Amino acid sequence: MRFLITTPKKRQHSATASAVGFTNKNKQLWSYGDDRSLLKWDNGFEQTERAAELPADVYPTDLHWYPRRGGGGDGGGSASRNSSADLAAVACTDGKFRLVSGAGRTEKTVDAHRGAITSLRWSPDGSALATVGEDGQIKIWSKTGMLRATLAQGGMAVYSVAWSPAADKVLYPVGGQLVVKPLQPSSKTEQWKAHDGVILCTDWNVVNNRIISGGEDRKYKVWDSYGRVLYSSAAHDHPITSVRWAPSGEFFAAASFALVRLCDAAGWSHCLHRLDGSGSVYALAWTSECDQLALGCATGDVVLARVIGHKRQWMHFEICVETLDTISVSNILTGSVETLSDFREPVLKVSIAYGHLIVTTSSQALVYATTNWHTPVVIDLKDGLVSHIKQSPKQFALVDSVLGVLVYTYEGRLVSSPKVANCKADLLTAQTVAISDDTMAQIDQRDPKKVHIIDIASGQPIGKPIQHTIDVVEVALDQASGGLARHLTLVDKNRDLHVATVRRSTQTMAKLGTMVESMMWHDTWSILAALSNGKLSVWYIPSVVFIDPDIVAQTRADQDAGAFGASAAIESFVGNQCAIRRADGAVMPTGVSPYPAVLHAHASARKWDDAIRLCRFVKENTLWACLAALAAAAKELNAAEVAYAAIEAVDKVQYLAYIKTIPTVEGRNAEMTLFCHQIDEAEAILLTAGLVYRAINMNCQMFRWERALDLAMKHKTHMDTVIGFREKNLARFGNAHETNRKFLQVSRAVAVDWDKINEKIKAELEAERSRPGAVPYA
Repeated sequence: MRFLITTPKKRQHSATASAVGFTNKNKQLWSYGDDRSLLKWDNGFEQTERAAELPADVYPTDLHWYPRRGGGGDGGGSASRNSSADLAAVACTDGKFRLVSGAGRTEKTVDAHRGAITSLRWSPDGSALATVGEDGQIKIWSKTGMLRATLAQGGMAVYSVAWSPAADKVLYPVGGQLVVKPLQPSSKTEQWKAHDGVILCTDWNVVNNRIISGGEDRKYKVWDSYGRVLYSSAAHDHPITSVRWAPSGEFFAAASFALVRLCDAAGWSHCLHRLDGSGSVYALAWTSECDQLALGCATGDVVLARVIGHKRQWMHFEICVETLDTISVSNILTGSVETLSDFREPVLKVSIAYGHLIVTTSSQALVYATTNWHTPVVIDLKDGLVSHIKQSPKQFALVDSVLGVLVYTYEGRLVSSPKVANCKADLLTAQTVAISDDTMAQIDQRDPKKVHIIDIASGQPIGKPIQHTIDVVEVALDQASGGLARHLTLVDKNRDLHVATVRRSTQTMAKLGTMVESMMWHDTWSILAALSNGKLSVWYIPSVVFIDPDIVAQTRADQDAGAFGASAAIESFVGNQCAIRRADGAVMPTGVSPYPAVLHAHASARKWDDAIRLCRFVKENTLWACLAALAAAAKELNAAEVAYAAIEAVDKVQYLAYIKTIPTVEGRNAEMTLFCHQIDEAEAILLTAGLVYRAINMNCQMFRWERALDLAMKHKTHMDTVIGFREKNLARFGNAHETNRKFLQVSRAVAVDWDKINEKIKAELEAERSRPGAVPYA
């Protein structure tokens, strides 16, 4: 990406342009200067209107527009539906802030600080205004300008302030320290040394919950909300005078003397532009669409920078936004280049995957098939702003900051608009929402320990949310089609990786890894890659933790990730190539074995003979272990037996041989389900088939004695069998005696006669063999 810089032919401010911002209603650019004038710029950025003027000896220092309802933003939120939509707070050197209407009229003036107010910010929900000044005080005000609290008082000037996404904390710098102060007096204040010099500017993004800072040490840094540094830039020639997140959280701008950078959220720089003759950049403001950045400069220049050059790659196609309304599509295999230019407005978002390119503007979404670039499907967007695009093989989702998640087919038909209670649409991110062909997962915004699972076809929740023990920060769904279950991966705030089954009668979760920096599912099969503990780990069958935990390590491949450096991220996982983006922005393609994907394809098509031949050709234990897991999950006994024999799991081969002797399909399915550690499901299979004795016997073998006795009492059969097996088990421990009251009560009423018990067991097995269709496994 890069900036397209536009500078007016004639300088409009006669002194420093110290504050800039975009109005909520019509995205008009406003600028305040040290000439005390307020200028309104037209959409062509050519003509200005002098709308107001501050009193004599009063100079502006900062400007921030009231955010839209439930949203954040840095000065350019989308149109709000409330009366405060066009209301700006302007900080001044006389210690007062002024509330200014969209017409430029000063509605209220509030005396706030001794000395100049250096910075102010509305809270993301618009409920409060934070101000800081040269007097070292941090104050919180109501929307109408009433003082609520003085959070801190210091002996040093404070130059910047920012709100946390939940609007419950305030970030501000003190010298070279960053301070996070909760609004609740009883909560702990966090503070850490961030820079070697005075910190001049900060920002905290509502969407990605990351902090950026810049200072006199000539560096900008990216932090997580816990104060851990994620990126530190090299020293520039001059102090960093301004930083500002784009509202989407995907990138930010950092400015210095006659210089502005466009940086990725990870910190690395997309581009650097020199602003010759403009002096230091003191003010930055983004539009809500994140496509334009306004800069206020020391010389009085107001500069407009438009973001172009977005690049996306999928398979052999490379997409690049060349200009505001032109996209080039390069086919790397053939060398051909297509130019797409049929857009009514500037291009805002692009995404390509699964044979389709999605392009959004402010009023439309266009869907192109990679086989036909000339006739896109056009979807009209209503009163919203697309912040993210998520794609799956059969459909895609537009994450709208007003309307929420909208799921469409690639033919343009609206499938559903899933809703989660108490969800603010503008806080949805690429990490908190995941989709597949049939399922959507979303982290609960009020309680991040919960993950909601939603059926896409109906838009309704599936059962209860998945409950984790600590906050979840990222979710992803596998994209495999025709699988036995859908799998969800989640990363919690401790950076532990967990996998869970969804769309099943019982939801189960297991831990896969620790210290995970980034993770991504394969684009077609249930294969998971993650950067974890200094390694690139690929789980070829992540669900093996639910099938056979003993072979988890054998189904995982590890590569040293030292070449990727710290803070690397997985950019894509397509075919047998995993693209890793380093902290400096370089993309390193990394190959993974192609055979597991082929094995998945054979298993999905139930071509087990082909799967066995593939494993015999490759001769790797990893592939045999993968086949063992896939065959066990599909209850394919012959393939599972061959695979377990290849990895020398003798005990499991013997157990599989026993299962093959069971005459009924239901009995074999239940034993295989038990083999996969799903005891309740195995019991349900047996009870549904009327195999009560097998269900009772299975519980006895698993030492679930009370459950076995409950089944015997419920069906009024084999109570003596359960008591007999229980007595034999206790006898193994020498002097052990029965202490369970339920067993003591039943044993008084039931006599244990092993001759009768054996006769009944023999009769049960004979009855099972006599059932219609009961034959040993072939």
